[in-house]
Amino acid sequence: MASAAPGLWQRGAAWCRRNLPTRESMERSRLLRPVAHRVLAPELWRFTRRSVPRGVALGMVAGFLFPVAQIAIAALFALPFRANVSVAALTTFITNPFTTPLLWLLAYKIGSWLLRSNAPMVAQPIADAATGWLQWATGCLHWLWDKGPAFGVGLLVLTVAAAILGFVLSAFGWRLWIARKWRTRHL
Repeated sequence: MASAAPGLWQRGAAWCRRNLPTRESMERSRLLRPVAHRVLAPELWRFTRRSVPRGVALGMVAGFLFPVAQIAIAALFALPFRANVSVAALTTFITNPFTTPLLWLLAYKIGSWLLRSNAPMVAQPIADAATGWLQWATGCLHWLWDKGPAFGVGLLVLTVAAAILGFVLSAFGWRLWIARKWRTRHL
């Protein structure tokens, strides 16, 4: 009987082993050499009950608040907080081209509810689109200037809520995973 083809998880793990840099290659890197002692500290790369939830929370913060260089920012955030760097970097993918518009809409709705601004969200810039792209762009900037405080407040609230929820859920998930491992070990 032929063996089953490797599953998605095994193929992904094999790809990571082949393509991700090793600790030794990062130690030899000219760019990382000045900070290698800090960046390559073992506690930043271990999966522990404390480092994983911290990494999730910091990844949420970097993913929500920074539209550019999220992975690098999450990795930098992980250093002083002793969070797992790889978890922090991977968690930033919560924001992607599919989820970001929904998250921004939710942030705007939360901010406008908190600031009690009930103005309609879609306004004049769309109507001006027919008259030219420059007027449309100017209208969008004007709309953003008017609605920016509601979006900013909502984004901050959403970021804090997601970071706390991510921390709690990953800590709880870690405890469940360890409990299941203990149960199967003692059976």
